[in-house]
Amino acid sequence: MKKLWELYVTFLRVGGLTFGGGMAMLPMLKKEVIEKKGWTSEEELLDIYAIGQCTPGIIAVNTSTYIGYQQAGIIGAISGTLGMVTPSLIIITLIATILNQFIEEPLVVHALSGIRVAVCAMMLNTVISLAKAGIKDYLGVFLFLAGFLLATFSPIPTILLVICAAMIGIFVNIRKEKADS
Repeated sequence: MKKLWELYVTFLRVGGLTFGGGMAMLPMLKKEVIEKKGWTSEEELLDIYAIGQCTPGIIAVNTSTYIGYQQAGIIGAISGTLGMVTPSLIIITLIATILNQFIEEPLVVHALSGIRVAVCAMMLNTVISLAKAGIKDYLGVFLFLAGFLLATFSPIPTILLVICAAMIGIFVNIRKEKADS
């Protein structure tokens, strides 16, 4: 029961203290599940996050569900998921009832624009640290650049880019293993 509560509270904090969507949650996820709790490694968090992006649903919820499952099975997955979505449900309900009355107020407009800038800075910081952890060789540099350019400048769905990168990684590593043996 203690582990379930710990999962719930950890993801409640992540869900309640980060704004801007899944990418903005990465720094907080990293701090909570890697540095504080030791539930996963940075490399594994990248893998979990990539899987979360490829599956239907909200990335942060998918990630909390997966980590919860790793820690305590199905009930852990439920606990992590509930922790992640509770703040959003409360905040969205409050915002929906109040914000429409104040959305045009200059103070609210300025506050939201400031929040957007802060979220962008957090996302950039996370992308840089994840790139350092995920790009390990020339193939990684190539896949990163190709994936970034194609995701940014082409209509190719990102899921297709992820699948292609995975297939290239498998193919290249199988060839390396054969060459080494």
